[in-house]
Amino acid sequence: MPAPKHDSYDVIIVGGGIMGASTAWFLTDNPDFDGRVLVVERDPTYQFASTTHTNSCMRQQFSEELNVRISQFAADFVKNLRSYMGGDERVPELSIRSFGYMYLADTEDFAKVLRDNIKVQHAAGAATELMTADKIKATYPFYNVDDIVLGSINRVDEGYWDGGAVFDWWRRQSRERGVEYIPNEVIAMNRNAAGTRVESVILKSGEVIACGQIVNASGPRAVETSRMIGVEIPVEPRKRYSWVFSAEKPLDQDLPLTIDPSGVHVRENGGGTYQAGGHSDIDPAVAYDDFAMDHSLWENHVWPVLAARIPQFEAIKVQSEWAGHYAYNVFDHNAIAGPHPEVTNFFFLNGFSGHGLQQSPAMGRGTAEMLTYGAYRSLDLRPFHFERIMTNSPILERAVI
Repeated sequence: MPAPKHDSYDVIIVGGGIMGASTAWFLTDNPDFDGRVLVVERDPTYQFASTTHTNSCMRQQFSEELNVRISQFAADFVKNLRSYMGGDERVPELSIRSFGYMYLADTEDFAKVLRDNIKVQHAAGAATELMTADKIKATYPFYNVDDIVLGSINRVDEGYWDGGAVFDWWRRQSRERGVEYIPNEVIAMNRNAAGTRVESVILKSGEVIACGQIVNASGPRAVETSRMIGVEIPVEPRKRYSWVFSAEKPLDQDLPLTIDPSGVHVRENGGGTYQAGGHSDIDPAVAYDDFAMDHSLWENHVWPVLAARIPQFEAIKVQSEWAGHYAYNVFDHNAIAGPHPEVTNFFFLNGFSGHGLQQSPAMGRGTAEMLTYGAYRSLDLRPFHFERIMTNSPILERAVI
């Protein structure tokens, strides 16, 4: 494993996935930050990273206003990527394929959740609308809505985007600005005598590297990193399955990212193909290296649900499939961010529960602000700080897929 170029850094980021890359880039983009940054990534191929297993979609249909605003910034960032990246003409012009998310409620209780959520979303300026079953059928005739009570959709800045391009350019431009990425692994941390600061990290290759501040951006492995300072966080890897399939009779209009009441979801993929996702009813934490497919899940659950909801999907053929991991916050499904209240130079950036890609611009920006100023200058992310876990004060995000 290669050693870093220096024996001390102002900021060490543990994890080079989407959150680590965002934080590193926003640090370089802040004129008030002039420190040295090291990103340590155990798997530079990102073969098993949550970042590379994502559906790469964004939405504003959340139950917490802060999550709505986080995604609104993501939409602005993606649509103006080149401008945000200094007008660099090498950076692609991106857009959002705004086919929207369609939540389908089959009970009055679920419909009430949609009605409650839309108030939060409208307060934040989202364009969500409620749809009766008849209106859904008139707008999207391919759905079977016999059991549907209510639907919810937002077709403004809600849909697919090229998360891979943003990830690649964050890393590329960060490196050009001096951020050092190394394929290595942090295996331990040394604290000062009082236990209030991390003074250095120990790499798997043996080096001891001093740090000013440290960021835990370790994805599903977040608790392994927090344990290095003696802290447990409620984040664990949960397996999520994806399938790309073609339809014998493709739909004649874009398919919103449809969240069936069963929990199965499916969206437009382009070219007569679609992408579905789901998980088993029994949803335990899994081993970090467990990416085995459960083929019975498709045959016995996902495909039957798709065919029942969209009869044209009775005749479909799977083209590819994979399993990835959510960095699942079992406490309240929301991010854990900000500094630890006692180990004050240790920063959390964890537990995104499947929302990480779309939340990465705002969370990386906020973390960079906190590292630079000791306070947020844009969105106030303090509701996501670790103190809520210490005091058992959850902020439950109900709109988790």
